[in-house]
Amino acid sequence: MTDPRTGLRLATYNVEWFNALFDDNGRMLDDREPSTRYKITRGEQLAALAIVFTALDADGITIIEAPDTSHRRSTVKALETFARATGLRARKALIGFPSETEQEIAFLYDPDRLTARHDPVGTPSITQGSHDAPRFDTTFRYDLDADNISETIRFSKPPLELALTTQDGAHLRLIGVHAKSKNPYGAIGREAQIRLSIENRRKQLAQCLWLRQRVDGHLTAGDSLLVMGDFNDGPGIDEFEKLFGHSGVEIVLGTTLDPAQKLTDPHASMALQSKVGITPTTARFYLAPQKRYFEALLDFIMVSPDLAAREPEWRIWHPFNDPRIMQVPELREALLQASDHFPVSIDLPDVI
Repeated sequence: MTDPRTGLRLATYNVEWFNALFDDNGRMLDDREPSTRYKITRGEQLAALAIVFTALDADGITIIEAPDTSHRRSTVKALETFARATGLRARKALIGFPSETEQEIAFLYDPDRLTARHDPVGTPSITQGSHDAPRFDTTFRYDLDADNISETIRFSKPPLELALTTQDGAHLRLIGVHAKSKNPYGAIGREAQIRLSIENRRKQLAQCLWLRQRVDGHLTAGDSLLVMGDFNDGPGIDEFEKLFGHSGVEIVLGTTLDPAQKLTDPHASMALQSKVGITPTTARFYLAPQKRYFEALLDFIMVSPDLAAREPEWRIWHPFNDPRIMQVPELREALLQASDHFPVSIDLPDVI
């Protein structure tokens, strides 16, 4: 549990199809019907999530794949119902621009510790799009394939931009991210899969360049900034990184040599510097053809230099790699049942 006298705990957590655990009125489907998790009921997944969120005890959680917002459903209603039923102090929810999918980016927080508001930066782009960091619900233009023709890029899940104020008046900027997957869905045959993989990779990198433009603006303004979420990407995660030079995560962290313009995430740094393939992981997927689990580093919390200078503590809540979790069987099993991703948290000292 975070000591209220020592700092602020923020977290990011991708909850696999959280939306499927609520009805259209935002009521929890706490029953024995199957969830989208393999051989796990909706009631079991909700119970597991309650254990995980309670253990996190965060002042604010960026939830990736949060319940849907539409003309029939409300992310805020669903999450606040869950928080109330679970007894979480992080009990107030908000979202930014709604997603084109049934997966939102949301923020669940403790209103006694934080105030939070959706505060998008950038101007809405013109119809043709803009090259200069437009608002995240509009269109970015970038030459993806070096043919001197700029393509249009959109986020299916626009990043969530928040202005946070702590109870002692500290101001933070937070950007919640769910970047596009690079998997070649729908492609038939090896050549088609490669073409689609490259196309998706270019789009993901363009999204990260768009994000990096926004990061540059905040760092230049001297903002205390956190960028967190699921990038579906990481250093060394696929063979296309060699083709494009950098992963999307490296682009958002900053490729400049100027330390004042770089973000910090120690898990990404470990992956970048590893010579023997030793790297942290934040997600665990079962691959049926291989009949085994595959793990990847997909979830990050990146911070600006002023926050990094406070020497915060990052933690991946991995059920097998964190000895503190291994000692709590109930929490270990809950993490495995709740989602295919594990939470990542950061404790910021002296930020209250």
